[in-house]
Amino acid sequence: MPLALLALAIGAFGIGTTEFVVMGLLPEIADDYGVSIPSAGLLVTGYAIGVVIGAPLMTALGTRIGRKTMLMILMGLFVVGNLLSAVAPIMGVMLAGRIVASLAHGAFFGIGSVVAADLVAPDKKAGAIATMFTGLTVANIAGVPLGTFIGQAVGWRVTFAVVAALGVVGLFGIAKLVPALPRPEGAHLRRELTAFRNPQVLLAMAMTVLGFGGVFAAITYIAPMMTHVAGYSDGAVTWLLVLFGVGMFLGNLLGGRFADRKLMPMLYASLGGLAVVLALFTLTAHNKILAAVSILLVGGLGFATVPPLQKRVLDQAHGAPTLASAVNIGAFNLGNALAAWLGGQVIAAGLGYTAPNWVGALLAGSALLLAVWSAVLEHRAPVREGAVTAAPVPAHH
Repeated sequence: MPLALLALAIGAFGIGTTEFVVMGLLPEIADDYGVSIPSAGLLVTGYAIGVVIGAPLMTALGTRIGRKTMLMILMGLFVVGNLLSAVAPIMGVMLAGRIVASLAHGAFFGIGSVVAADLVAPDKKAGAIATMFTGLTVANIAGVPLGTFIGQAVGWRVTFAVVAALGVVGLFGIAKLVPALPRPEGAHLRRELTAFRNPQVLLAMAMTVLGFGGVFAAITYIAPMMTHVAGYSDGAVTWLLVLFGVGMFLGNLLGGRFADRKLMPMLYASLGGLAVVLALFTLTAHNKILAAVSILLVGGLGFATVPPLQKRVLDQAHGAPTLASAVNIGAFNLGNALAAWLGGQVIAAGLGYTAPNWVGALLAGSALLLAVWSAVLEHRAPVREGAVTAAPVPAHH
């Protein structure tokens, strides 16, 4: 494994920690600023919106400079945003810090995916992308619980200061370990935008929104579901989320390994399995052991889709992958926001805390249908000269 992938994974670890740790610290932050929990929840919403907007914006700004330099600038933004959050005297400044940090998120993973794929042989690209995303999954196993513990023990501001320090480590790692890859010849915003003319790129992004949205439809409301339905204590929710993180970690590694061999079959299996598990979660949520197993599987199957979906976008974008890759990271967050809203709607309608699982199952099933449709269209379309296909044709090879 190239050491440069380790540097990218460290950056991903920091970004993953700052994205999710705020959820466990909302009561402390709300109490400190004297606002309600829903008001403090704007820190989560603001971050997600910043990712969706920042992914194409920062990537577009970076088309004129080298990818290594842009990755360093993004980590610098990440550090500044978290430091601002750590010292914010009022809620508005805290929100601004969150948004500044979020601007780095989508572009870092988007550009980082391209860099990771360029560092290895063609048949190991998805595995390289998965290695970088390992940092994000480990953040949910170690970074988020540890950050929550630190925040509850010595203050939430210390947590964000520690996360900023992680960003500094990631910045120096990129500076020392990532090679100075030349700026792609002819790279400019207009060329990057041409990738969006390809229906396959748009289909892959739609799969991202629906597929990963299926995960967050359920996980967003995991706390009330586990305490009110499964019968777990409030304190057990943290460990259930760690279990979810373990599933993410394992699914990400498996997704990367098998996507390099059979990309589309890997998508069919992970999306189909996710839809089934989410549908069954409506029933298994009533049993502690089965609920825990379901959470592990939702994390595993959900994140098994990430490397193949990201590689699918890179493959279909051909010579202009950077912006499309970054926008696809924004699509993950768009799916999170959409699914969380839909899950809240069915709960508000009186359908119960397990109802979001049905929403998630329908979203994942819809993503599976799009994957099948995408493959059908690809088989019918003439192969472009010089194009890199995402999966061998025909499918039975």
